[in-house]
This record gives sequence, C-alpha cells and structure tokens, in this order.
Amino acid sequence: MKIAIFASGNGSNFQAICEAATKEAFPGEIVCLFCDQPAAFVLKRAAQRRIPAVTFSPNDYGTKAAYEEEILSYLKHYQVELVVLAGYMRIIGPTILEAFPKKIINIHPSLLPQFPGLQAIKAALIAGVHTTGVTIHYVDQGIDTGPIIAQERVPIEKKDTLASLTAKIHQVEHRLYPASLVKIIQANKEKQEQ
Repeated sequence: MKIAIFASGNGSNFQAICEAATKEAFPGEIVCLFCDQPAAFVLKRAAQRRIPAVTFSPNDYGTKAAYEEEILSYLKHYQVELVVLAGYMRIIGPTILEAFPKKIINIHPSLLPQFPGLQAIKAALIAGVHTTGVTIHYVDQGIDTGPIIAQERVPIEKKDTLASLTAKIHQVEHRLYPASLVKIIQANKEKQEQ
C-alpha cells in the first residue's frame, strides 16, 4: 500500500514510521511527504531518506478546496492509497476526505474523546487528570472525532512537566503509530484478497 505522510513540524512521528517501514514486516511503502510549512524540519528528514516531499501554503490559493485539489494532484501522481497525518496541524477538508474515505489516519496526544484539538498535553496537565495517552483514529469531518483504531494510556505523575509528559507521550506515539499502521494495512490487504 502506497502511503503519503502529512506533517507540519519536527517530524518525529514521520521518522518513527520511516524507520518501521525499513523493516521487512512493514506492509506499506512511504512514497511521499506533504508539508504545509516550508521551514519545517520534517523536510530535512525526508531529504535524508530520499523521500519525495512538497510544500506549499494554503495562503497561495483562493479557497481551501483549491488548496486541497493541488494536494490531491500531488497524491495522484504518487498513486497514494493511504494518508497518514503525523503532526499535520491543519483540518482536512471535504475535498481530501471525499477522495480518501476511511483512508486518512491521525495520531492525537490524548485519550480521545478527552482533550481534542491543539494543546492536548497541556490541557491534560492543567485539568489535573492522572492519566492521558495516545489515540490513533480515522479522520472524519470533525476535530479528532473519527473512529478510534488504537489507544494507549500514559500515567501523569505529580513531578511531570509539560516537557517530561510530552517526552513520555512521544515514546508511546513512536511505537504505537507504526504498529497500528501495520495492522491497518494488513487488514486492508486481507479485505482486497477476499
């Protein structure tokens, strides 16, 4: 299965997925990266791995639909079958959602439905909860509302800071996301073979 990864920043989840994809058991191929931030470090990570990457801003387009049509033409060029969001900080609109029904996966740093949207790790700390976590889910038209694929709990200790809790969350993300993608791709292949 041909995979496009969308990212906006540092790209640590992009890196974890790429590392997993080099292993024999990984049933997919990362064919391209789309980034909406021209200065994002994830672009350097893609270049180091010789993964084709493109970046352009929605500000260069008259409408969100026009922006997403440009992304779609990029994805079609690489015959993308699955879109994986790895720190992509924009809401996916109807143009891409309709082109990839149940084929867009996202990762979120909380146990959804708790703490959707931006700043989820900070929100968990402020709320004083004892547990947060990581959620892998399908993307729908809402914000972090799509069907849940996998979740893993991360305990919050009294000594945790935003930095320490973020590091704990990243450790889980970097393991859970690639493992979840393997299951999703294998299940998809089994459906196609039936």
